[in-house]
Amino acid sequence: MNVNELRSYFERLSTDRAAIRKRHSYYWNDITYFCDYFSHEDYSVLEIGCGTGELISSIRGKEKTGIDFSEGMIKVASDRFQDVDFKVMSAEDLQLDRSYDLVILSNLVGFTNDVQHVFEELKKVCHERTKIIVTYYNHFWEPILKFGEWIGLKKKTPVQNWLSRVEVENLLMLAGFDSYRSTKRQLIPVNIPLISWFCNKILAKLPVIRYFCINNYTFAKPIATQVPEQVQEKYSVSIVIPARNESGNIENAILRIPKFGKHQQIIFIEGNSTDDTWDMIQRVAEKYKDTHTILTGRQEGKGKNDAVKKGFAMATGDILMILDADLTMPPEDLPKFYNAMATNTGDFINGSRLVYPMEKEAMRFLNMLGNKFFSMLFTWLLEQPFKDTLCGTKVIFREDYYRLVSNRKFFGDFDPFGDFDLIFGAYKLNLRIVEVPIRYRERTYGDTNISRFYHGLILLKMSAFAARKIKFI
Repeated sequence: MNVNELRSYFERLSTDRAAIRKRHSYYWNDITYFCDYFSHEDYSVLEIGCGTGELISSIRGKEKTGIDFSEGMIKVASDRFQDVDFKVMSAEDLQLDRSYDLVILSNLVGFTNDVQHVFEELKKVCHERTKIIVTYYNHFWEPILKFGEWIGLKKKTPVQNWLSRVEVENLLMLAGFDSYRSTKRQLIPVNIPLISWFCNKILAKLPVIRYFCINNYTFAKPIATQVPEQVQEKYSVSIVIPARNESGNIENAILRIPKFGKHQQIIFIEGNSTDDTWDMIQRVAEKYKDTHTILTGRQEGKGKNDAVKKGFAMATGDILMILDADLTMPPEDLPKFYNAMATNTGDFINGSRLVYPMEKEAMRFLNMLGNKFFSMLFTWLLEQPFKDTLCGTKVIFREDYYRLVSNRKFFGDFDPFGDFDLIFGAYKLNLRIVEVPIRYRERTYGDTNISRFYHGLILLKMSAFAARKIKFI
């Protein structure tokens, strides 16, 4: 079917689109809910192929734009939804003089003559950290939907592209985009009381069964084009160092952190130490005040998460980093984390201690088993390979951190370590999560503050809670 035939089809469809949408509201509402899940009140949002505007009007965002090549649909959308800027425009020729934080293409790629060209046009509306959500039918459902059309349960549609996940990801790659996550939803696209809920909320999340869901979702962002040598002065950095009973490591932290970034700020947060950690922090801050920007603080509460929050609240750098004061993650590796962020390789960088061989006493056996268990659990939860959930070094843009803070009520605030709080928050913001392998070292001073069994139970409880908020939605 050529473009004119498609245009004629959608113009006819615009007259009864609202009735069709209402009849199939269960199906469309799930797509809308899932896209909105990854948006934020602070995002600018664009939907390409918006039809009569139901999806884009329901997405959170400070500025929302919807485009479609059907004048009839845009007229209906403009009359119904006043908070969205609707425009008549073809996906093959975007004429918008701005970029967006989130771009959505919902069930569009099946009806375009040249999908790669449509993806290439997206560059006109993307900045380097724009996120793209592409939704499309699972190829498995083609005969089922054709049968539904034949018996009259579904309105007949033009012949469309039935693309697999691999094909969509390849087309995005050819157009200059990195596909960083894919998932599937909805086993039953109509509302059958209790049965649909159980199948779509529970069964659809399970291995093997999930591959029969009707809708595919692919998440993408522009491919990084800069190299580390080009971004050394691009961003300022704040390095937060929570310290409890780490007196012997404080000066080494200063001496071993390399210089990188436009400006570097080091923030020590001491919490409930029984040794002279606080006094040592004060001495070191005074000793190196002429060569380093050092801030110090003492936490009022308890736990690493509380210390990190206090440090991040004091930070002014563009990029926020956590460095554990035990220095088992070598400070010399911090530039790797900076480079991954500054080159736009990732939006949230997590250290991974489980790639390289460790020094003999770096991690106890039960801790190792716990980390591997949570690695498998998080790979399933976040739908991407995730090797080390509990590495203390995590890096995020400050503007994204404050968006994460505004979302914190969604998950709750009961993580004593802060690792899960940041990982789940980054996922909810649709950030590109990247792991940087590091060599995990033995402690040279002090003992671990982690209780394997007590804290392990807390982590398990948080994982179960997050599964309900991330997976079974």
